[in-house]
Parts: sequence; structure tokens; C-alpha cells
Amino acid sequence: MTARDLSGFCARVFAASSLPRRTVLKYRPFICPFEELLPYVPDGASVFDIGCGCGLFLLALAFAGKRVSGVGVDVAPDAIRAATLAARTPEIPATGSTLSFQAASGSDAWPAGQFDVVSLIDVLHHVPAAEQRAFVTAAVSRVRPGGVFIYKDMCRRPIWRAWANRLHDLLLARQWIEYREIAEVQEWAIALGLVPQSRRDFARLWYGHELCVFCKGDGGRR
Repeated sequence: MTARDLSGFCARVFAASSLPRRTVLKYRPFICPFEELLPYVPDGASVFDIGCGCGLFLLALAFAGKRVSGVGVDVAPDAIRAATLAARTPEIPATGSTLSFQAASGSDAWPAGQFDVVSLIDVLHHVPAAEQRAFVTAAVSRVRPGGVFIYKDMCRRPIWRAWANRLHDLLLARQWIEYREIAEVQEWAIALGLVPQSRRDFARLWYGHELCVFCKGDGGRR
């Protein structure tokens, strides 16, 4: 699976979206390393994607043949509508995956229960700094014992990449983002009973990404 593969896939499943939206989604795989995250999701897993946007991560899992049962939530109803429409295109049901999406303004509106995998991808920097630890705690509570927590966000260093990320959000999201040191997020996760499994950095164009994957309970590092 390559960024080019995912870009072509996005062009197909979001063909009915507005031109600005489908253009952003077509090129997002070249900015965000989704293909590097897919191997951390086991085949047949239940997946809860928090802040799913237009559902690209869950859709990409289905496209990769993971046969997941996925639920995505986001605060933006228009993004949820686009994700729901994309999930209904013939290409997705044919994979054997079942995907659903719902708007949720906060963690109290998230679906009940726990999941094999919970993902938090490029979301925490949009959460006010004073609320970030509680947000991560709520996300981790949805991981079932033995499950996986995938955390990815934009980097704070080097400074020039961090500013590229910040300008991107100022232009597209019209928001001044709140960075959090990934070491601090790791400390929170460990305090909540998670075991770090993988820690990686990625650079795409002028954007920088930080990834940390955890298991809820024992597990070998990779």
C-alpha cells in the first residue's frame, strides 16, 4: 500500500463530494502517512477512530483488506456526511468491512463499549490544552484489555516543520493549534495502563509526524 494507491482510492470514493473536499482528500495521503499506520490494526478488529474527519483511516483499512468493524466520530457533521457517503460506494461493502460514522461534540456522545483498536490521528492539537489529558483518558477508556491505542500527531520539532503544520491548520481549519509533547502523552498513556509498542517519526514534504502505538496490557515491542 502506497500513498499513491490511497490517493487514487480517495479520488474514487469521494467523487461525489465537493471539489474542494475531494481535492484535499485526494492529496492528504501524500501529507499524512496513513499507509504506515495500517499494519498496526489486526485483520478482523473492531476499530474506533476518534476525530475521524471524512473517515479516511477507516476507509483505508477496508481498502487494504483488513475486514474491520469500524466506527468513526467527529465534531463536524459535514465531514461525517462525506464519510457515510463514501462508505456506501460499492468499493467498500465489497471488502467485507462494516463502517459507520456519527457526529459527536464530545466524549459523552461517543458510542458505548470498548474496541480492539482506538485511533487518535491528528486530533489532539485541536483540543484545548487544558482538556487534552482528559481527552486522552477518555480515548484510552475505549480500548479493551489486550487492545491497541494508535496515537499520531504533528511534531513540535524541528521548529520549521512545526510552523508548517501550524500554518496548514490556520489556512484550512482556521485554528491556532495546541501542541503537546509526545513524551508527555506517553506518560499519560503509561499511567493509564498502556504499554508502549512502537515509537516512530515521519516527514512528508514539509510536514512532521510523531507516532506512538500502545497495547493495553502486556505485549512484545515491535
